Amino acid sequence: MSILDRFSSEHRLAQTRAGVSGKVVAITGGARGIGFEIAEQVLAAGGLVALGDIDGDAVGKAAADLGVEGAELDVTDAASFERFLDVVEERVGPIDVLVNNAGIMPVGSFLDYDEALIRSTIEIDFLGVILGTRAAARRMVTRGGGQVVNIASVAGRLAAPGLSVYNGAKSGVIEFSETLDFELAPHGVSVSAVLPSFTKTGLVTGLKTNAFVKTVDTDIVGREVLTTIATRRTRAMAPASLRWVDMMPMTPIGLKRRLAKFAKTDTIFLHADQSARADYSKRIGQVSHSD
Repeated sequence: MSILDRFSSEHRLAQTRAGVSGKVVAITGGARGIGFEIAEQVLAAGGLVALGDIDGDAVGKAAADLGVEGAELDVTDAASFERFLDVVEERVGPIDVLVNNAGIMPVGSFLDYDEALIRSTIEIDFLGVILGTRAAARRMVTRGGGQVVNIASVAGRLAAPGLSVYNGAKSGVIEFSETLDFELAPHGVSVSAVLPSFTKTGLVTGLKTNAFVKTVDTDIVGREVLTTIATRRTRAMAPASLRWVDMMPMTPIGLKRRLAKFAKTDTIFLHADQSARADYSKRIGQVSHSD
Protein backbone atom coordinates (compact mmCIF):
# COMPACT_ATOMS: atom_id res chain seq x y z
CA MET A 1 0.00 0.00 0.00
CA SER A 2 1.36 3.41 -0.97
CA ILE A 3 1.68 6.27 1.49
CA LEU A 4 -1.21 8.03 -0.30
CA ASP A 5 -3.43 4.92 -0.08
CA ARG A 6 -2.56 4.46 3.58
CA PHE A 7 -3.35 8.09 4.34
CA SER A 8 -6.66 7.82 2.46
CA SER A 9 -7.60 4.62 4.31
CA GLU A 10 -6.72 6.12 7.69
CA HIS A 11 -8.67 9.27 6.83
CA ARG A 12 -11.78 7.23 5.95
CA LEU A 13 -11.42 5.23 9.16
CA ALA A 14 -11.17 8.42 11.20
CA GLN A 15 -14.28 9.80 9.51
CA THR A 16 -16.18 6.60 10.22
CA ARG A 17 -15.18 6.60 13.87
CA ALA A 18 -16.21 10.23 14.20
CA GLY A 19 -19.59 9.41 12.68
CA VAL A 20 -20.21 6.59 15.16
CA SER A 21 -18.63 7.94 18.35
CA GLY A 22 -21.13 8.79 21.07
CA LYS A 23 -24.12 7.24 19.31
CA VAL A 24 -26.44 4.80 21.07
CA VAL A 25 -26.72 1.75 18.83
CA ALA A 26 -29.23 -1.03 19.57
CA ILE A 27 -28.56 -4.32 17.76
CA THR A 28 -30.99 -7.22 17.34
CA GLY A 29 -29.66 -10.76 17.01
CA GLY A 30 -26.69 -9.44 18.96
CA ALA A 31 -25.71 -12.54 20.92
CA ARG A 32 -23.46 -13.99 18.22
CA GLY A 33 -22.22 -13.74 14.64
CA ILE A 34 -22.70 -10.53 12.69
CA GLY A 35 -24.60 -8.80 15.49
CA PHE A 36 -21.84 -9.40 18.03
CA GLU A 37 -19.21 -8.24 15.52
CA ILE A 38 -21.11 -5.01 14.86
CA ALA A 39 -21.30 -4.41 18.60
CA GLU A 40 -17.54 -4.85 19.00
CA GLN A 41 -16.81 -2.43 16.20
CA VAL A 42 -19.28 0.19 17.44
CA LEU A 43 -17.65 0.05 20.86
CA ALA A 44 -14.18 0.36 19.35
CA ALA A 45 -15.37 3.47 17.49
CA GLY A 46 -16.60 5.06 20.72
CA GLY A 47 -20.28 4.28 20.40
CA LEU A 48 -22.67 2.93 23.04
CA VAL A 49 -24.24 -0.47 22.53
CA ALA A 50 -27.28 -2.46 23.65
CA LEU A 51 -27.93 -6.02 22.50
CA GLY A 52 -31.23 -7.82 21.98
CA ASP A 53 -31.68 -11.51 21.23
CA ILE A 54 -34.31 -14.23 21.62
CA ASP A 55 -31.74 -16.39 23.44
CA GLY A 56 -31.75 -14.87 26.91
CA ASP A 57 -28.75 -16.82 28.19
CA ALA A 58 -26.66 -16.08 25.10
CA VAL A 59 -27.43 -12.36 25.07
CA GLY A 60 -26.70 -12.13 28.77
CA LYS A 61 -23.27 -13.68 28.24
CA ALA A 62 -22.54 -11.58 25.15
CA ALA A 63 -23.50 -8.39 26.96
CA ALA A 64 -21.34 -9.33 29.94
CA ASP A 65 -18.39 -10.11 27.68
CA LEU A 66 -18.66 -6.70 26.04
CA GLY A 67 -19.62 -4.78 29.16
CA VAL A 68 -22.88 -3.50 27.63
CA GLU A 69 -26.60 -3.77 28.21
CA GLY A 70 -28.41 -6.84 26.90
CA ALA A 71 -32.03 -7.92 26.97
CA GLU A 72 -34.18 -10.73 25.68
CA LEU A 73 -36.05 -9.76 22.52
CA ASP A 74 -38.54 -11.51 20.25
CA VAL A 75 -38.43 -9.46 17.06
CA THR A 76 -41.70 -10.98 15.82
CA ASP A 77 -43.59 -9.52 18.79
CA ALA A 78 -44.28 -5.77 18.63
CA ALA A 79 -44.74 -5.54 22.41
CA SER A 80 -41.41 -7.29 22.99
CA PHE A 81 -39.71 -4.80 20.68
CA GLU A 82 -41.23 -1.86 22.55
CA ARG A 83 -40.02 -3.28 25.87
CA PHE A 84 -36.53 -3.74 24.45
CA LEU A 85 -36.37 -0.15 23.21
CA ASP A 86 -37.69 1.07 26.58
CA VAL A 87 -34.90 -0.80 28.37
CA VAL A 88 -32.26 0.62 26.03
CA GLU A 89 -33.48 4.18 26.46
CA GLU A 90 -33.75 3.85 30.25
CA ARG A 91 -30.32 2.26 30.73
CA VAL A 92 -28.24 3.65 27.87
CA GLY A 93 -30.02 6.64 26.34
CA PRO A 94 -32.19 7.69 23.40
CA ILE A 95 -31.49 5.36 20.47
CA ASP A 96 -29.63 6.98 17.59
CA VAL A 97 -29.35 3.81 15.51
CA LEU A 98 -31.30 0.55 15.42
CA VAL A 99 -29.55 -2.30 13.60
CA ASN A 100 -32.09 -4.94 12.60
CA ASN A 101 -29.76 -7.92 12.31
CA ALA A 102 -31.80 -10.87 13.60
CA GLY A 103 -32.39 -13.52 10.97
CA ILE A 104 -32.40 -17.21 10.06
CA MET A 105 -31.54 -19.00 6.81
CA PRO A 106 -33.09 -22.40 6.08
CA VAL A 107 -31.76 -24.15 2.98
CA GLY A 108 -33.05 -26.99 0.81
CA SER A 109 -35.86 -27.86 -1.55
CA PHE A 110 -38.86 -25.57 -1.19
CA LEU A 111 -41.18 -28.58 -1.53
CA ASP A 112 -39.71 -30.01 1.67
CA TYR A 113 -40.07 -26.85 3.76
CA ASP A 114 -42.16 -27.24 6.88
CA GLU A 115 -44.91 -24.62 7.14
CA ALA A 116 -43.77 -23.57 10.60
CA LEU A 117 -40.25 -22.90 9.32
CA ILE A 118 -41.60 -20.91 6.36
CA ARG A 119 -43.62 -18.75 8.73
CA SER A 120 -40.76 -18.24 11.18
CA THR A 121 -38.38 -17.26 8.37
CA ILE A 122 -40.76 -14.61 7.06
CA GLU A 123 -41.65 -13.42 10.54
CA ILE A 124 -38.05 -13.13 11.77
CA ASP A 125 -36.31 -12.01 8.58
CA PHE A 126 -38.94 -9.61 7.26
CA LEU A 127 -41.78 -8.93 9.70
CA GLY A 128 -39.28 -8.45 12.52
CA VAL A 129 -37.50 -5.80 10.48
CA ILE A 130 -40.78 -4.02 9.80
CA LEU A 131 -41.92 -4.10 13.44
CA GLY A 132 -38.55 -2.99 14.76
CA THR A 133 -38.24 -0.21 12.23
CA ARG A 134 -41.72 1.08 13.04
CA ALA A 135 -41.11 1.03 16.79
CA ALA A 136 -37.76 2.82 16.53
CA ALA A 137 -38.79 5.26 13.79
CA ARG A 138 -41.79 6.51 15.76
CA ARG A 139 -39.46 7.48 18.59
CA MET A 140 -36.90 8.96 16.23
CA VAL A 141 -39.45 11.10 14.39
CA THR A 142 -40.63 12.50 17.72
CA ARG A 143 -37.03 13.47 18.56
CA GLY A 144 -36.36 14.83 15.08
CA GLY A 145 -33.82 12.32 13.82
CA GLY A 146 -32.30 8.85 13.87
CA GLN A 147 -31.29 5.93 11.70
CA VAL A 148 -32.31 2.33 11.10
CA VAL A 149 -29.86 -0.07 9.46
CA ASN A 150 -31.44 -3.27 8.17
CA ILE A 151 -29.21 -6.27 7.48
CA ALA A 152 -30.46 -7.76 4.22
CA SER A 153 -28.36 -10.06 2.00
CA VAL A 154 -27.00 -10.37 -1.52
CA ALA A 155 -29.48 -13.25 -1.63
CA GLY A 156 -32.16 -10.59 -1.94
CA ARG A 157 -30.71 -9.78 -5.36
CA LEU A 158 -29.49 -13.22 -6.49
CA ALA A 159 -32.11 -15.90 -7.15
CA ALA A 160 -30.73 -19.14 -5.70
CA PRO A 161 -32.61 -22.46 -5.71
CA GLY A 162 -32.71 -23.78 -2.16
CA LEU A 163 -33.01 -20.30 -0.66
CA SER A 164 -36.47 -19.42 -1.97
CA VAL A 165 -38.06 -18.20 1.26
CA TYR A 166 -34.89 -16.49 2.48
CA ASN A 167 -34.47 -14.85 -0.95
CA GLY A 168 -38.00 -13.53 -0.78
CA ALA A 169 -37.66 -12.17 2.75
CA LYS A 170 -34.35 -10.42 2.09
CA SER A 171 -35.60 -8.94 -1.18
CA GLY A 172 -38.49 -7.52 0.79
CA VAL A 173 -36.09 -5.98 3.32
CA ILE A 174 -34.17 -4.21 0.55
CA GLU A 175 -37.20 -2.59 -1.06
CA PHE A 176 -38.87 -1.86 2.27
CA SER A 177 -35.75 -0.04 3.44
CA GLU A 178 -35.41 2.12 0.33
CA THR A 179 -39.09 3.03 0.29
CA LEU A 180 -39.17 3.95 3.97
CA ASP A 181 -35.95 5.96 3.68
CA PHE A 182 -37.72 8.04 1.04
CA GLU A 183 -40.81 8.41 3.23
CA LEU A 184 -39.05 9.32 6.47
CA ALA A 185 -36.33 11.58 5.07
CA PRO A 186 -38.40 14.75 5.68
CA HIS A 187 -38.50 13.78 9.36
CA GLY A 188 -34.73 13.43 9.68
CA VAL A 189 -34.84 9.63 9.87
CA SER A 190 -32.81 7.52 7.45
CA VAL A 191 -33.32 3.83 6.70
CA SER A 192 -30.46 1.85 5.18
CA ALA A 193 -29.95 -1.69 3.94
CA VAL A 194 -26.62 -3.50 4.15
CA LEU A 195 -26.35 -6.57 1.91
CA PRO A 196 -23.69 -9.00 3.15
CA SER A 197 -22.32 -11.82 1.06
CA PHE A 198 -22.57 -15.26 2.66
CA THR A 199 -20.83 -14.71 5.96
CA LYS A 200 -18.89 -17.10 8.15
CA THR A 201 -21.57 -17.71 10.76
CA GLY A 202 -23.88 -20.62 11.50
CA LEU A 203 -25.94 -19.72 8.44
CA VAL A 204 -23.39 -21.15 6.00
CA THR A 205 -22.49 -24.30 7.93
CA GLY A 206 -22.54 -27.35 5.66
CA LEU A 207 -22.55 -25.35 2.42
CA LYS A 208 -19.86 -25.99 -0.19
CA THR A 209 -18.97 -22.54 -1.47
CA ASN A 210 -16.50 -21.93 -4.27
CA ALA A 211 -14.43 -19.25 -5.98
CA PHE A 212 -17.61 -17.57 -7.23
CA VAL A 213 -19.58 -17.85 -3.98
CA LYS A 214 -17.07 -16.75 -1.40
CA THR A 215 -17.85 -16.40 2.26
CA VAL A 216 -16.59 -13.34 4.12
CA ASP A 217 -15.58 -12.80 7.71
CA THR A 218 -17.96 -10.94 10.01
CA ASP A 219 -15.51 -8.04 10.38
CA ILE A 220 -16.08 -7.08 6.73
CA VAL A 221 -19.81 -6.81 7.34
CA GLY A 222 -19.19 -4.89 10.55
CA ARG A 223 -17.05 -2.30 8.76
CA GLU A 224 -19.71 -1.72 6.10
CA VAL A 225 -22.34 -1.26 8.80
CA LEU A 226 -20.17 1.31 10.60
CA THR A 227 -19.56 3.19 7.36
CA THR A 228 -23.31 3.14 6.71
CA ILE A 229 -23.97 4.60 10.15
CA ALA A 230 -21.38 7.32 9.60
CA THR A 231 -22.50 8.27 6.07
CA ARG A 232 -26.23 7.43 6.28
CA ARG A 233 -26.07 5.92 2.79
CA THR A 234 -29.20 4.10 1.65
CA ARG A 235 -27.64 0.83 0.48
CA ALA A 236 -24.29 -0.92 0.80
CA MET A 237 -22.78 -4.26 -0.15
CA ALA A 238 -20.48 -6.22 2.13
CA PRO A 239 -17.92 -6.46 0.70
CA ALA A 240 -18.17 -3.32 -1.40
CA SER A 241 -16.82 -5.22 -4.42
CA LEU A 242 -20.27 -6.83 -4.80
CA ARG A 243 -21.92 -3.60 -5.98
CA TRP A 244 -22.62 -5.34 -9.29
CA VAL A 245 -25.25 -7.45 -7.52
CA ASP A 246 -27.62 -4.47 -7.68
CA MET A 247 -27.72 -4.92 -11.46
CA MET A 248 -29.06 -8.47 -11.28
CA PRO A 249 -32.80 -7.58 -11.25
CA MET A 250 -32.31 -5.96 -14.67
CA THR A 251 -30.35 -8.90 -16.09
CA PRO A 252 -32.26 -11.09 -18.58
CA ILE A 253 -33.55 -14.31 -17.01
CA GLY A 254 -31.74 -16.57 -19.45
CA LEU A 255 -28.40 -14.92 -18.74
CA LYS A 256 -28.97 -15.04 -14.98
CA ARG A 257 -29.63 -18.77 -15.13
CA ARG A 258 -26.55 -19.43 -17.24
CA LEU A 259 -24.46 -17.45 -14.77
CA ALA A 260 -25.99 -19.39 -11.88
CA LYS A 261 -25.09 -22.70 -13.48
CA PHE A 262 -21.56 -21.48 -14.14
CA ALA A 263 -21.13 -20.37 -10.51
CA LYS A 264 -23.05 -23.44 -9.27
CA THR A 265 -25.46 -21.30 -7.27
CA ASP A 266 -28.21 -23.35 -8.88
CA THR A 267 -27.26 -26.34 -6.68
CA ILE A 268 -25.18 -25.18 -3.69
CA PHE A 269 -28.18 -24.50 -1.48
CA LEU A 270 -30.13 -27.54 -2.60
CA HIS A 271 -27.43 -29.98 -1.55
CA ALA A 272 -26.15 -28.80 1.81
CA ASP A 273 -24.48 -31.20 4.23
CA GLN A 274 -27.47 -31.55 6.54
CA SER A 275 -25.48 -33.46 9.16
CA ALA A 276 -23.03 -30.56 9.40
CA ARG A 277 -25.98 -28.15 9.64
CA ALA A 278 -27.75 -30.22 12.27
CA ASP A 279 -27.02 -27.91 15.20
CA TYR A 280 -27.95 -24.79 13.27
CA SER A 281 -31.08 -26.39 11.81
CA LYS A 282 -32.17 -27.45 15.28
CA ARG A 283 -31.60 -23.94 16.59
CA ILE A 284 -33.65 -22.21 13.89
CA GLY A 285 -36.32 -24.88 14.18
CA GLN A 286 -36.60 -23.71 17.75
CA VAL A 287 -36.93 -20.15 16.42
CA SER A 288 -33.61 -18.72 17.49
CA HIS A 289 -33.18 -15.22 16.10
CA SER A 290 -29.46 -14.60 15.57
CA ASP A 291 -27.30 -14.41 12.45
